[in-house]
Amino acid sequence: MDFGLSEEQKLIVETTRAFVENELYPHESEVERTGVLRRELVDEIKAKAIEAGLYAANMPADVGGAGLDTVSWLLYEKELGRANYALHWTCVARPSNILLAGTPEQREKYLFPCIRGEKWDCLAMTEPGAGSDLRGMKATAVQDGDDWVLNGTKHFISHADIADFAICFMASGEEDSPRGKRKKITAFFVDKGTKGFAVRDGYRNVSHRGYTNAILEFDDCRLPASQVLGEVHKGFEVANSWLGATRLQVGATCLGRAERALGHAIEYAAQRQQFGQQIGKFQGVSFKLADMATELKAADLMVFEAGWKYDQGTVTDQDMAMAKLKATEMLAFVADEAIQIHGGMGLMDDLPLERIWRDARVERIWEGTSEIQRHIISRALLRPFGA
Repeated sequence: MDFGLSEEQKLIVETTRAFVENELYPHESEVERTGVLRRELVDEIKAKAIEAGLYAANMPADVGGAGLDTVSWLLYEKELGRANYALHWTCVARPSNILLAGTPEQREKYLFPCIRGEKWDCLAMTEPGAGSDLRGMKATAVQDGDDWVLNGTKHFISHADIADFAICFMASGEEDSPRGKRKKITAFFVDKGTKGFAVRDGYRNVSHRGYTNAILEFDDCRLPASQVLGEVHKGFEVANSWLGATRLQVGATCLGRAERALGHAIEYAAQRQQFGQQIGKFQGVSFKLADMATELKAADLMVFEAGWKYDQGTVTDQDMAMAKLKATEMLAFVADEAIQIHGGMGLMDDLPLERIWRDARVERIWEGTSEIQRHIISRALLRPFGA
């Protein structure tokens, strides 16, 4: 494994970082203060992102994306992760890879407009009673002739308010398993405006201001069979095939935010004077910086090793779970220590530290909680022993 970056990768980092600093940073205070990401601002930054070749860069070249390998994509995600989440996720959108699983007709209707910046997608899995246990979902899809009828509720659905369609996972039947009956899952495309499909305001969130969540309600929502994504009753297989690397994406964005927090902490420790010297010369501060840098380095190596293995076809669920677990918990540690080094100023909104600290909290919950990641890791360790 070569730990050096190619010239192309260096250019990706430089281009993305410059865009983040010049086009996203200046708008962070507005979004944080108001909790709103104005549509005019979205359109303005989106146009610049498309011109810079940064929009939908996660997609393969043959469908209009940048065709990045996984390591290069994670470098790009890391740089975007430095900024307010709503700004980089909405204005420099990365359509869900699961759109690639669609039929040619579905690609024309959903994938390509997202890549061109004409539409937004959202994923709907979580329900009030089914978070980590997705097999416990109660929202149903029942076949009625050539159609499917959807009923139930989804919540915590990110940016569904601006999305033009949702990719919804619904319980479509039951099957026997060693542990008894379990739900079969089917994925559907559901266009906004479809009769029986409503998008309601979600909850106020302490993390990621401006990045909204919504509640989706299905009331005898009728869809033709052409709206099924992948095979009927194979929704989990579709998700596992196309969404696995999202844990690495979360890890990479955490790395970017942690680097930004550490940078502020180092600068402050070098400049702040107390008791006649720089506070960075006190062990109470200097050891914090050392621990922060070490934890960040460890997480960085784990995320990019998993990305490299993903490209080699050797990555395991354990690799990605470890990377996600380490990066998200590292960010919480680094953000907290950065605030401690700054003292009271760290909690003021003059600096991005209190935002990074707040935003870090959700990373240990979404895309699989830290407990779920530990379950995946421990299961892999015990599996050879039949446990």
